[in-house]
Amino acid sequence: MRVVVIGATGNAGTSLLRALGKDSGVEEIVGVARRVPDRAWPKVTWASADVTSSDLVPILRGADAVVHLGWVIQPSRDRAATYGINVGGSARVFRAVADAGVPALVYASSVGAYSPGPKDRAVDESWPTDGVRTSFYARDKAEVERTLDRFEVEHPEVRVVRLRPGLKFKREAGAEVRRYFAGPFLPSPLVRRGLIPVIPDVPRLRFQAVHTDDVAQAYRLAVVGDARGAFNVAADPVLDPAELARVLGARTVPCPAGVLRAAADVTWRLRLQPTPPGWLDLALGVPVMDTSRARRELGWKPRRDSGEALLDLMAGLREGAGLPTPPLESGAGGPLRSREVLTGVGARGGV
Repeated sequence: MRVVVIGATGNAGTSLLRALGKDSGVEEIVGVARRVPDRAWPKVTWASADVTSSDLVPILRGADAVVHLGWVIQPSRDRAATYGINVGGSARVFRAVADAGVPALVYASSVGAYSPGPKDRAVDESWPTDGVRTSFYARDKAEVERTLDRFEVEHPEVRVVRLRPGLKFKREAGAEVRRYFAGPFLPSPLVRRGLIPVIPDVPRLRFQAVHTDDVAQAYRLAVVGDARGAFNVAADPVLDPAELARVLGARTVPCPAGVLRAAADVTWRLRLQPTPPGWLDLALGVPVMDTSRARRELGWKPRRDSGEALLDLMAGLREGAGLPTPPLESGAGGPLRSREVLTGVGARGGV
């Protein structure tokens, strides 16, 4: 089996390369990225391509499946850039899949595609995917879902799978997650259990997480199997303030959502951190997902629970952990994180 992975050098991509490399049914993997790494991976050959401009058909021709993971979080202050890559680039990938005659497409959607929904019960994959209006990430994920809807109607010969994972955590993504979401001023040594004294007890602060290596197994199962459709992917338990306090050895303190959002907005506008307040709206808005379909039809089961995944990421944040790929490179922020500051704390994606 020949599998092409677009966006192969990031958090999910590197885990998927490992998972596919261990699968005896996968003979060849083509890792596609704008900046390819020097590192060799089992069964992997690299191809450099930009989803917004490169001719992707020659790369995809002859593949048994394409996994599209390509997505950017930064530059969060440049919407033309993120929209062009996320929405426009995804549409180009889908067209190239059809033009190259690839029989299977697996797309990395997200819990962020879902419309606001309940936190006191879990919803299945039929919940509307219109996103959260104030989050650019959610709007883009929702628009790509519509593009994929049209693709499925126009190309019924292609087996399409879309995975909607919760937050994806692993140690080796620590440096990237800190750059993308916390920014250069986070004192990394303090990111440890017992040194985080309080957790804000915000109404509707309930979210789901999963270890990235476990998500990679869901992608692998989608590639090598015959499943179609959408699948929610997350580990238990749901992380709410009480559970976060238990995992982190902290205590909860009541906090109105408006106060937390105002703090996020002010620090964003002052360029103290790279995350616009829409990310908080997303966390408070999206529903809790029912993952039974993935367990039943894909045969997927996470090896680590959500708290373990969070602690693994925190260890990576403390250590500045990464991998020798451009997105995950631990030193990408420059000496003393100077490059992050000089490029505007979220104004540019490639630090």
